Amino acid sequence: MRPERAPEDVEPGDLADIPRPREQAGLVGHAEAEAAFIEGIASGRLHHAWLIGGPRGIGKATLAYRVARWLIANPRPGHAPDTLAVDPSHPAARQVAALSHPNLVALRRTRPHNAKTLATKISVDAARHALDLFGSTAGNDGYRICIVDSAEDLNANSANALLKMVEEPPPRCLFLIVSHAPGRLLPTIRSRCRALNLRPLGEGEVARVLESFPPPFVRPDPEALARAAALSEGSVAQGFAMLDPATSNLVGEMETLLSRLDHPDWRRILALAEKLSGRDADEHFAASLDTVFRFVSSELDRRRHEPPARLAALVEVCDKIARAAREAATYNLDRRPLILSLFGDLAGAVRAGT
Repeated sequence: MRPERAPEDVEPGDLADIPRPREQAGLVGHAEAEAAFIEGIASGRLHHAWLIGGPRGIGKATLAYRVARWLIANPRPGHAPDTLAVDPSHPAARQVAALSHPNLVALRRTRPHNAKTLATKISVDAARHALDLFGSTAGNDGYRICIVDSAEDLNANSANALLKMVEEPPPRCLFLIVSHAPGRLLPTIRSRCRALNLRPLGEGEVARVLESFPPPFVRPDPEALARAAALSEGSVAQGFAMLDPATSNLVGEMETLLSRLDHPDWRRILALAEKLSGRDADEHFAASLDTVFRFVSSELDRRRHEPPARLAALVEVCDKIARAAREAATYNLDRRPLILSLFGDLAGAVRAGT
């Protein structure tokens, strides 16, 4: 069972009643990525910086903490593991879960003192404070480890502070850099890291993870679990969101409306736009966009044998929707016109291809 959290104990990516990545002993999927770390450990030449990339919610941070946990539990060189599993009762497991081991630091967004919300970026002061670990002597001759979760949260100055340390690493140090979009990271950081690109999980793997969470998480019924896994796109976080009845119903409504683009039901579309315009509708709006992109991807796959020119309109509409969504988020624009134009443009693109 995960440690109890105080109300003020908030971290990026937290999910209600779900253990954080550093609190999870198991890892589902990503056997090749784990094997790459095992090979490096066994060779005695573990690369000092790893860029662990892939979509959100697929287990990147869970893998990073799994590596850190094993190295902390086995600080002496020369041990060639078959697996990076560590018994949850091992002191190292408890120390990693609590971020209390002197050789481990997590560089992530935090909530400033007296602030009500998390910082939007990792500041350079936070980065320098975390990286002070590498100016000290390791407490037990083991690796000194920094987990960056995630690289997208670094600002320009904190990214440069990290770069300087990665460029001239001290002995027996390890940087595990989690990134949801590695291509956007500084090229100078990417060039100094060994890249591991993790693939989305399979539906069965997502279901296994969702079923494995301990109380107080309530195990979903088989039908809800299967639908959540099917809509997860390989992300446990997205699968978890789809277990919420309101989100699942919203996605169902989107799917119904998208299936009727030949005769759009503007009354229902307008009601949906109204629902998604609220200030508290960010997550539902994101789920709606995911549903649209899934629909377009499926439509392109279904019509893959048609001439590219007939499919171009769908691709252009998809790009337009993505741009409009970014602008709406950046400038805090009303989402209602976006939703209405989304259905209108998609209906036109579908008609153009028939």
